[in-house]
Amino acid sequence: MEYVYAALLLHKLEKEVNEANVSSVVKASGAEVNEAQVKALVAALADVNIDEAVKAAPVAVAAAAAPAAGGDAPAGGEAKAEEKPKEEGKTEEAAMEGLSSLFG
Repeated sequence: MEYVYAALLLHKLEKEVNEANVSSVVKASGAEVNEAQVKALVAALADVNIDEAVKAAPVAVAAAAAPAAGGDAPAGGEAKAEEKPKEEGKTEEAAMEGLSSLFG
């Protein structure tokens, strides 16, 4: 996961996402660098428009806000959070499977 974060950080800072830069960011975080994973990630991102991928990525939405410190129940007029349609869950699962395949 740290490799993906490193790539996103480099992209956000408008730096080139390459093996040397990803390795440097991961090393700076204190984690050990697995060169095979770095190479796989850089190769996988070679033809990807990261801005478009981030926009298209499914985002988990918090189901409900945490109760106030007093533990009061929410007012009766508040709407309950809607559940995600099953189709979105399948899309998110497929995306996570694809991401996990990068890291064995």
